[in-house]
Amino acid sequence: MQDAAPAKLAAALRMIALAEAALLVRESRGRNDGPQVEIYLHYVGLKKGHAWCAAFVSWLHGQAGFAQPRSGWSPALFPAAKQIQLARPAAVLGIYIPALKRIAHVGLVTGTRADWVQSVEGNTNPAGSREGDGVYRRLRHRRSINRYAYFL
Repeated sequence: MQDAAPAKLAAALRMIALAEAALLVRESRGRNDGPQVEIYLHYVGLKKGHAWCAAFVSWLHGQAGFAQPRSGWSPALFPAAKQIQLARPAAVLGIYIPALKRIAHVGLVTGTRADWVQSVEGNTNPAGSREGDGVYRRLRHRRSINRYAYFL
């Protein structure tokens, strides 16, 4: 049986490259809109105006050849069978928002440095908002991340 690790690594690198290529994506009017944002939303069956961080992560997986995840609902990206304990490249990270009592923002892990997790996230901003205006690189402390899921 052939080792799946090289194929998973290649898929993870492809997905990270796709995420980094999207770093210039910005909303048109700051209302969860714009040509590329609407492509992400359409991929998961949503219309312009919806929060799109989960749609972005789902679209990345689809472009890399994976059928799942495919949801615009952040909590849906963390099924028990896909959860992992530690960050790894191409994992999905979930941020828990206490006011909403659920994971309400997600991103794609691109790397780790000691206690820090590097990511590319959609519908955020340089301050790390969950309702931002584009796709940005983020650096989050591992303690700020509630869950990880891995679909590769």
